Amino acid sequence: MTRPLADHPGMPPAAPLQMQIQDFATAPACRSDCHEKRATPWRIAVFIPALIATACLMYGMYSWLAGMGMTGLEWALLMMIGATFVWVTLSVSTVGVAIAGILAREAADARAPTDVAPIDVALLVPVYNEVPWDVFGNAAAMLDDLAARKTPHRYTLFILSDTRDEMIAAQEQQAFERLRKTAPYPVHYRRRASNTDKKVGNLVDWITGWGAAYEGMLVLDADSLMTGRAIDRLASELSIAPDTGLIQTFPMLIGAETLFARLQQFSNIAYGWLLAEGLALWSRSEGNYWGHNAIIRTRAFAESAGLPHLTSGGRDDLILSHDFVEAGLLRRAGWRVRFLPRVTGSFEETPGTLIDYTLRDRRWCRGNLQHLRLLATRGLHPVSRFHLFHGAVSYLLSPAWFLLLVIWALLGKDAETNVVRYFNEANPFFPDWPPAMSHIDSAVFLFIMYAMLLTPKFTAAAMIAATPAATRIFGGHGAFLTAFVTEVLLSVAYAPVMMIQQTKAVLRAIFTRSEPWAPQKRDAQHYPLITLAKFHWIETFLGLILTLGLAAGLISWWLLPIAASLLLAVPLSALSALNLAKRAPRSLAMNSPYTLREPAIVTRARSAREQIKAQLGINPPAE
Repeated sequence: MTRPLADHPGMPPAAPLQMQIQDFATAPACRSDCHEKRATPWRIAVFIPALIATACLMYGMYSWLAGMGMTGLEWALLMMIGATFVWVTLSVSTVGVAIAGILAREAADARAPTDVAPIDVALLVPVYNEVPWDVFGNAAAMLDDLAARKTPHRYTLFILSDTRDEMIAAQEQQAFERLRKTAPYPVHYRRRASNTDKKVGNLVDWITGWGAAYEGMLVLDADSLMTGRAIDRLASELSIAPDTGLIQTFPMLIGAETLFARLQQFSNIAYGWLLAEGLALWSRSEGNYWGHNAIIRTRAFAESAGLPHLTSGGRDDLILSHDFVEAGLLRRAGWRVRFLPRVTGSFEETPGTLIDYTLRDRRWCRGNLQHLRLLATRGLHPVSRFHLFHGAVSYLLSPAWFLLLVIWALLGKDAETNVVRYFNEANPFFPDWPPAMSHIDSAVFLFIMYAMLLTPKFTAAAMIAATPAATRIFGGHGAFLTAFVTEVLLSVAYAPVMMIQQTKAVLRAIFTRSEPWAPQKRDAQHYPLITLAKFHWIETFLGLILTLGLAAGLISWWLLPIAASLLLAVPLSALSALNLAKRAPRSLAMNSPYTLREPAIVTRARSAREQIKAQLGINPPAE
């Protein structure tokens, strides 16, 4: 429904575009060839080795377990091992594909296209109770960086507010008035009366009100930051490819100051690029969408990606992790969905503490598990269906790992400490203790699993360490290797804690109807001890049980690292908030290229934020 212009004084004239709600039970006609044959060899190279490696492991485990006949529990254990291991091997084979692609000089997508026809692009920034000077400071920096380029395209910025806090809304309005007067491109601001359907509804409101005037829409998050070069590159790629519906960049993490944020930032920059290269090679035109830092063809999205509510059992649910679904629907209609990891200059921030990360993860978990209800959607490309399934499995793996941990603990370290009884028909009154899955077998399995989990990290790190120019941007060989070892050790320490928290998130998603929705905390803070204890009491309790079992000789000592991590969950969580940027020497600060040499766009954004704060009369807190 078109709204009168008077209702939106900060917006341009209406240009309504109908948003077509999709029917998941009926596949639409595909506008072009929905399958890309070039991707098949790369997909074979990813999935076949992973399946073979998993089959080999399962055969080896079966040989151990089948010594005295297989029981139901042993079959369940074997299936669970296979279900968890296959996803680990997929990461390894993705890295292998990336290396093969680099060596084969597969199309790099590194150069910007030429002979580009100009298009109109809307830069969309949906916000909900965010810090206004951060949002508008980033926006000002991006527009100024765009203006410094010779671009054929026409850009317009829209701040799409769903803010409920009246004081924040007033600050948004003030910041908008300032930016509109100084920006080199048109800037508009719209605040919805009610935040119906959250971010999905926010974007639909813009599309149905003004979307027809723009060929492309670049969707940004409140903490997104992109260089003018990156924005212009996406617009040009969309312009020259009429069959492309969406192009996703690989956002790099910035603004990391705490230990936990630097762990994520270092991992993102040091290892993430290699996995991204492999994903881009085998996904091809069936890429995914992460909800931000991506450009979308507006009409394609309106025609193909309108989301219905999920209704079943008397429930009416909004699709939460909408981005994965929208990418699948675009591809279902015949539009290419591309991933360009080599488009540099795409940035986002990350939670600063373990608690903040976990709170955000709960919302993602609920949305990703929802994807299981969408796997039967008619017409989806198999790769799009895999993306949906993988998103759900990434969270279901945590309870699977937890169940494996419980089984290992129950099996003990030998026959005498095994608390799981096995009976057979010939001897129903006395248990047969399984010779398999002893402490030695558990150690072998854990070694294989950890080796596979760490292979992508060691591979990427080895490639960087072997390249002098690459290590220099990390501060030299010594600083890079110190950061690498620190990241690996702390990631191993935090993994069991995250396993329990994600298991809790899965249970919350299954047994509760909703998850509180609040803006992500951008500024890390130290939580009080009582808050940490309440948040991590389950991990601490489980760690205590495992520790007592180890002390009594009832549990295999190979579980010691997991027991220690869980027992120390509270101090580990407190440690996650340590400000390395201020309190750690440079050699131990886990620096990465963006902490040692801040990108110009980040410096520009920080300056713009301070100017807006001054204009709003906001004084920084005393140190």
